Amino acid sequence: MDKYLDDDDTARFEAMAMPHLDAAYNLARWLTRNEHDADDLVQNAYLRAFRFAGGFRGGDARAWLLTIVRHTYYTTLRDGQAERGDVSFDEALHDQDAGGDPADIAASHDTARTVNEALARLPLAFREVLVLKEMDELSYKQIAEVTAAPIGTVMSRLSRARQMLLAYLGESK
Repeated sequence: MDKYLDDDDTARFEAMAMPHLDAAYNLARWLTRNEHDADDLVQNAYLRAFRFAGGFRGGDARAWLLTIVRHTYYTTLRDGQAERGDVSFDEALHDQDAGGDPADIAASHDTARTVNEALARLPLAFREVLVLKEMDELSYKQIAEVTAAPIGTVMSRLSRARQMLLAYLGESK
């Protein structure tokens, strides 16, 4: 049931949701492994969140929004739009400093690329919890809420994800 949203509703939604846009994009980026698909996913998720903002009863807005991003992604997969790209995200390219030793910059880029490639190799369930914990700094409880998994499962997946990531990084040496 849609209701007409006024400027106050829009302002409340923006105040609640916009601070978490980077976290939503980060999760979308690692789920889709493609910048353009991540942009589309976040846009669709935020449209859904806006539409159903009246149903948000308080609590952790960040976890609520990341849950919507995740559900939107899985709905897209279920509807037959599988992952298309396998483009690893190079954080170093998006955080370039003007100065610095070129050798250090090159080493930093190589390290970031190696870590991103290893992270991209993780199965989705493991990559997802690792990104939520290490990059978005969510608590176990928040991750459990976002993924709809028990905290014990989250802790187990996170431990296994870290082990697999270390193994993948060891292979690249």
